[in-house]
Amino acid sequence: MPRPYRQLDLAERRTIFRLLNAKMPVARIAQELGRHRSTVHREIRRNHFHGQREYAGYYALNAQELAGERRRRQRKLRRDRNLRDYIIAGLERCWSPEQIAGRLRQEAGDVGSVCHETIYRYVYGPEGREAGLHRHLPKARRRRQPRYGRKPRRSPIPASRAIQHRPTEVGDHQTFGHWEADLLIFRREHGKANLTSMIERQTRYTILLPNPDRQSSALIERIGRAWQGLPAGSCRTVTFDRGTELAAYAVLTRTSGTEAYFCDPHSPWQKGAIESTNGRIRRFLPGDRNLAELADDELRRVTSRLNGTPRRCLGYRTPHEAFQAQLATLPRAA
Repeated sequence: MPRPYRQLDLAERRTIFRLLNAKMPVARIAQELGRHRSTVHREIRRNHFHGQREYAGYYALNAQELAGERRRRQRKLRRDRNLRDYIIAGLERCWSPEQIAGRLRQEAGDVGSVCHETIYRYVYGPEGREAGLHRHLPKARRRRQPRYGRKPRRSPIPASRAIQHRPTEVGDHQTFGHWEADLLIFRREHGKANLTSMIERQTRYTILLPNPDRQSSALIERIGRAWQGLPAGSCRTVTFDRGTELAAYAVLTRTSGTEAYFCDPHSPWQKGAIESTNGRIRRFLPGDRNLAELADDELRRVTSRLNGTPRRCLGYRTPHEAFQAQLATLPRAA
């Protein structure tokens, strides 16, 4: 029967330090300790001292302290029940670990604080896995993986509407009134119903519009109606992909003065705000959802949840708070 794994202790770390100074290969060090060579490799890599160049290296006491500090950070949520309950409640409200950590710092209450990486380690640790906490994360994956964007469809768009001609002020998220929009498609067997998702780039304020099909003129008309009543300057530009369902974009310019621009083919990152928001929306409205059964109240609840979640890019204000603050600075339409 194999022995249960145990952490390296200070005596073993002193042995590693001594044998490394003697220029012994890692495989021989592992043999001396009765450990797997991968264990020794990881130990040296994780606890290597990276200070001044002449002092860089592996030191037993420093390695022991670094390993202890990592274990203390991992135990923080196990020890502090109030902090753990706050974080689990935030996850169940579909807040991301970054949003939870930022809100804790903003509230500065008695619960305490924790960094988002500690929350991720807890979620993907033994207790978090047993509780299924990964299901509440934005991507709900069992393992942490890189994100991949989908490729937009091609569409014939005039060169004058290419994203390169968009005002330069749009790119830095510092000017209010610039939007991105996209279409959320669902399973074909449920019919042609879809959703238009729109986000204001500076405040991350989101609007969701249901569509019975992908007919372009009706779709663009709904976007225009959604902006009616907003002050002048709140809808300056909108950035789309090249889908044929957006071919009637010129209606927006005629009715609301909003200039439309289009991403390059296969370049969804050029409208990254809405691509990221679509991922958040899919948590509540997955691709296999039948939109014919989606009540207006439920769609409003989803929109309210997106706009009521604190965001790091907004100083942990909510998009609703940031959007209303910007609207208050604009003159109302007569």
